[in-house]
Amino acid sequence: MADMTSLERPQAPNPYDLLPAVPSFTVTSDDVTEGQPLADEQSAEGGSVSPQLSWSGAPEGTQSFVVTCFDPDAPTPSGFWHWMVVDLPADTTSLPRDAGKPGSTLPGEAFMLRNDGGEHGFMGAAPPEGDVPHRYFFVVHAVTEPQLGIDEDTSGAVMSFNLAFKTAGRAILMGTYQA
Repeated sequence: MADMTSLERPQAPNPYDLLPAVPSFTVTSDDVTEGQPLADEQSAEGGSVSPQLSWSGAPEGTQSFVVTCFDPDAPTPSGFWHWMVVDLPADTTSLPRDAGKPGSTLPGEAFMLRNDGGEHGFMGAAPPEGDVPHRYFFVVHAVTEPQLGIDEDTSGAVMSFNLAFKTAGRAILMGTYQA
């Protein structure tokens, strides 16, 4: 196995720059500051507490929301999905801190997909020790349909593929973490 402390690799591109352009809107958090390190409680070792998120200004015609947390800097070709909340009702404008706890009650018919760690919930930041700083993209996707048309066993890649064709807008907040 490679020694991660000696592995030098470039940072992955911003994955959302690679998608079709859509209007942006605003996402804020009491727990995440754009471009700044995440709190230890948002790490896997610190409890995997999902941050509070609030959003506003979604495009007209938004019928639901999907909230995700993605790490493109994981040492894999496909990044790492930390959190995926699907089918949030269109009148939802926030998620409280720790809404990503497995088994949490979510608004309407919303549900969480299995993250790349294997749980239906939020998995905190867990970059390999000594690796490059990882970026954690907390994204609120405004969706043009009331449901995305997937179920809780859908992979992050398939969810993202479905979003590519049903996204009306995107709000992005990025935090970092390094072990």
